[in-house]
Amino acid sequence: MTTVFVTHPADKLAQYFGPKATQALEAIAEVRLNPEARELSTPELVAAAQGCDALIAYRQTPGPESLFRDLPQLAAFVRCAVDIRTVDVEAASRHGVLVTQASPGFVPAVAEWIVAAMVDLARGIGRYTHAYHRGEPPAPFMGRQLRASTLGIIGFGAIGRYLGDLAQAFGMRVLVNDPLPIEKQAMREQVALPVLLAQSDFVVCLAPANAQTEKLMNAEAFAAMKPGAFFINAARGELVDDEALLAALESGQLDGAALDVGRAPDQMPTPALARHPRVVATPHIGGLTLPAVEHQALETVSQIAALMRGEMPPGAVNAAHATRIAQWSLAA
Repeated sequence: MTTVFVTHPADKLAQYFGPKATQALEAIAEVRLNPEARELSTPELVAAAQGCDALIAYRQTPGPESLFRDLPQLAAFVRCAVDIRTVDVEAASRHGVLVTQASPGFVPAVAEWIVAAMVDLARGIGRYTHAYHRGEPPAPFMGRQLRASTLGIIGFGAIGRYLGDLAQAFGMRVLVNDPLPIEKQAMREQVALPVLLAQSDFVVCLAPANAQTEKLMNAEAFAAMKPGAFFINAARGELVDDEALLAALESGQLDGAALDVGRAPDQMPTPALARHPRVVATPHIGGLTLPAVEHQALETVSQIAALMRGEMPPGAVNAAHATRIAQWSLAA
């Protein structure tokens, strides 16, 4: 029978894979689970997954060459996430291991988190709530509204497009910076990054993380933003120079920031920024909704099922090099 190892830590399985996907996987394969409430090291994972045909990998599970080399029966590394930057795809290909990734089922969830963050920053809901919890009468301040404000979106992928539609429904003007051309609409315009930074009341970073976008939001970028604007990062921590962001908050150049990602482990905001009084921070939960989690988890199960039928699944990134698939002994 096909054997699949699910690498999610035991305390993350229910939230980040879910019982529905677990039951669906158990219906088609023998399933082994990570027994630890932590990520297994690569040597531990190699020991635990001996004899397995596939891994369903938690978003933090790396895929170094040693994993593919030391698991000779492993035919597929199935990432239960979109990001495969910690997977050595070239090494997997050399060893004949298929690598797959999930599609972004979290688009509405992350876009809605951004809208919630903008409202919290503009109206101080969290600050008022914390003051009441401390037994302190909060001092009201003049809030801002989304309608007639300008939203700048850096990176106009699936989340950016969905967010742009939501923002326009709120009556916001939308400025977009992206290397690919976009269709111009009323209240939506594609502009150069300096223009976006100078004119936006809210700047949302949704660019992909790569060598070109490392510290895209640095001291120069924050200085170019409209004084008193808000910055929101819901993409990847590598896009932001944390020290520059902290300095922009301390100087008053920015009125606040909202962060769901950062340079701390598991892409969480760094503590120095998260505890700042003008920062709204959450622990990388923008996509943590049941529909979003089930979308990706069930997609990995579908990918395993496709392989068992002798089909190459959607999401395969190195199909031409997946030679171990042909030797996969499948149960009837």
